[in-house]
Amino acid sequence: MKKSENVTGIAARAAVWSARHRTLAILGWIAFVVGVTVLSGHFGTLEATESDTGHGDSGRADRIVAAAGFPERPAGESVLVQGAGREAAVADVTKSLTGLAAVGDVAKPVVSPDKGSTLVSFTMAGDSETAKDRVQPVLDAVAGVQKKYPQLYVAEAGDASGDLLIGDALDEGLTRLSMLSIPITLGILLVAFGALVAALLPVGLAVTAVVAATGLLAFASRWAPTVDTTMHVMLLVGLAVGVDYCLFYIRRERDERRRGADPHRALVIAAQTSGRSVWVSGLTVIVAMAGMFLTRDAVFTSFAVGTILVVATAVLGSLTVLPALLSTLGDRVDSIKIPGLYRRNSEGRVWKAILRVVLAKPLISAVLAVVALGALAAPMLDMKTRGEGGVTDLSPKLPIAQAMARINEAYPSDQATAQVVVQAPAVEKYEKALAGLGKEIDINPAGTVAVVRVPIPGDGNDSTSKAAVEDLRAKAPDGFQGATVLVTGDTAENMDFANRLTSSLPWVFGFVLGLAFLLLLVSFRSVVVAATGVLLNLLSVGAAYGMLVFVFQYGHFENVLDFRSGGGITVWMPLFLFIILFGLSMDYHVFVLSRIREGYDGGMSTREAVSRGIGSTAGVITSAAVVMVGVFALFATLPLISTKELGVGLAAAVLLDATLIRAVLLPAVMALLGERNWWLPRWLNWLPKVSHEPAPVENAPERELVQANY
Repeated sequence: MKKSENVTGIAARAAVWSARHRTLAILGWIAFVVGVTVLSGHFGTLEATESDTGHGDSGRADRIVAAAGFPERPAGESVLVQGAGREAAVADVTKSLTGLAAVGDVAKPVVSPDKGSTLVSFTMAGDSETAKDRVQPVLDAVAGVQKKYPQLYVAEAGDASGDLLIGDALDEGLTRLSMLSIPITLGILLVAFGALVAALLPVGLAVTAVVAATGLLAFASRWAPTVDTTMHVMLLVGLAVGVDYCLFYIRRERDERRRGADPHRALVIAAQTSGRSVWVSGLTVIVAMAGMFLTRDAVFTSFAVGTILVVATAVLGSLTVLPALLSTLGDRVDSIKIPGLYRRNSEGRVWKAILRVVLAKPLISAVLAVVALGALAAPMLDMKTRGEGGVTDLSPKLPIAQAMARINEAYPSDQATAQVVVQAPAVEKYEKALAGLGKEIDINPAGTVAVVRVPIPGDGNDSTSKAAVEDLRAKAPDGFQGATVLVTGDTAENMDFANRLTSSLPWVFGFVLGLAFLLLLVSFRSVVVAATGVLLNLLSVGAAYGMLVFVFQYGHFENVLDFRSGGGITVWMPLFLFIILFGLSMDYHVFVLSRIREGYDGGMSTREAVSRGIGSTAGVITSAAVVMVGVFALFATLPLISTKELGVGLAAAVLLDATLIRAVLLPAVMALLGERNWWLPRWLNWLPKVSHEPAPVENAPERELVQANY
């Protein structure tokens, strides 16, 4: 069957093919989602191990210890008893612990330096990795002692109870997230579309894209082992971009139908404009996510693979199964209208009014917007980073978190520990040097590796602890000539991880910014448009950084968000937020610029094209932004500080990006630049010319096939 010659572009050709073969496209998508899910369940997903995630000296030390054949170290727990007359309670705690099968060795009670506390330490019997599954009866026994002595404080904290708490808290939070994210997204889309069927399509595509991408991740994990949090990041990104891509496509198709276009014309225009924006935006997001590979870190590599898969899957579904569904449904996509919400004209009046003011006073508008963004970004200059603190990163209201805080306060000398790893053919000959490092020394059965645990001052994350590790690394090799001497432990691992990220920053930033610039340059044939796009997105990221510092480093809104500030931002958060935010910001930017360029190519002046492009997309951009903000904000309800930082940072930045930047700063800057927006040096005229204005579509067999479904 002959194709229409006027149907050009990947997205338009895919849409026409899907309309002609709608049954095959729909069933093929379902088979793809089900197939990869079933196969992934059969093969399983490979997870990264500790040896995959280490960096620097601490990573080398951890790999040496892992290969040395040490007996497994049991999970440690402690019970804190505070208050006057606590001797009987301490005796009851010791007796209760001794009688439990899950408990291994119980140490002699230790009184705190201030004589106000007693600590009963013990180990969990069995495998330390599964100790959290056996610790509940121990927690119940300690709770029984607390009930018997209500005038005292009796509480337990440690490795197993902390893992149980974090696991339970995260599971509860993620269950809540899963239960709320889809209904919230659907509710926002119902308001945006005013029709149930149109609202269900983006949600359905996003969910199936996430499911399919999760299945594909199982195969990709053979090359890049995954980490647990990758699934959460995929859900976050997949819901956001999947809904957005569908929203852009459906809204344009509906708008064209309302303007009088026939079904075929409306579908092709939507494909040639919004469809094209989808794959260009998707490619830009994928490029941004690929920047994480340059960190050479297993966690970031896992994030990169997961997000690239979910974005690519969402783009594939938007360009194939979505046109097939629109062709099948026809005008029935507006079925089940919601009274009071359904509107034939979807363009936002409020944004148009704001846009008129901005275009009338572009210089003042640009200055005010830059000042506002600068004020929000200012705290970024004082940003400090910190490692993840496990239980201490949980809500301070949780009993185990409170117990850990009290233990740290009562026994400050035990707050942090470094480990010195010595490897030599025979470590016994260094007996004196080992004893000079610390009293707690473990030697592997072969006598080739020794691990010395050395207490260090500070809380493990502060400058005092970091300075102690640096000092230990400088002095530890003394007396160990001919041996390999390395320092590891939580503080050292966090320091080495931060150093790895810091060293990769120039490469990641250069890669993401450079390729984003090139993609915009090729797509819009303008150096100015590409440069302003990159700069505007950097402003958005800077504002997000400033807000993170203001909230989580300075400790504002602690009660509202239920956290306790650790005096810094989680070490991996700035780089990760830069990549995610830059990718998602380009999502909006490409869509808006495509509409502006479409008007300019159609003969409008730059100011007219800006007014029409931003005015006609304001409603859909607002809807898409509200969806993203709604999903991201849910992550702020999860228990860990890192997830709260992720949710607050993304939600606030997307809201700013879709309002202050896209609706004020972008039109103001483009109005000020005028025709200079489209400047391209002569030596770049070889760049391909991309048409942003849909060409006339003549009658063709495909048109009849599409119309037959309406």
